[in-house]
Amino acid sequence: MTEDEKKNGIPTILNIHRLTLMNDAYRREIWTGDHLQITLMCIPAGGEIGLEIHPELDQFLRVEYGVGSVYMGKERKEVAYLGEADASSAILIPAGTYHNVLNRRNVPLKLYSIYAPPKHPAGTLQRTKFDADLAEEAER
Repeated sequence: MTEDEKKNGIPTILNIHRLTLMNDAYRREIWTGDHLQITLMCIPAGGEIGLEIHPELDQFLRVEYGVGSVYMGKERKEVAYLGEADASSAILIPAGTYHNVLNRRNVPLKLYSIYAPPKHPAGTLQRTKFDADLAEEAER
């Protein structure tokens, strides 16, 4: 059992700021409980999370480094620019909302995500968005 697997589902204290800044993977799960999950994300310069919707879960994003352009809408055709989220900003995404975050800057965008309930399998590590897209396609 890995150190990460030992943390899942048990009370844990994490330096989430440090872990987020150190993360260089597109998505890295760091804790999964019965009702929520935390993943770290690193969106490269010019990259994006990609337009997505989670019908059954709420999502909280916290920017630790960089600036992201935030887009949301209840319908795909209604997705609109909401504003910029910089370090210390929180992005709150209700279930059933289309959303995307773009990194238009020349430095990585580092953030963490809290899903409630969990979205990804415990131990998820996707080094690039391409890896994440492949994994999502395999789930369908």
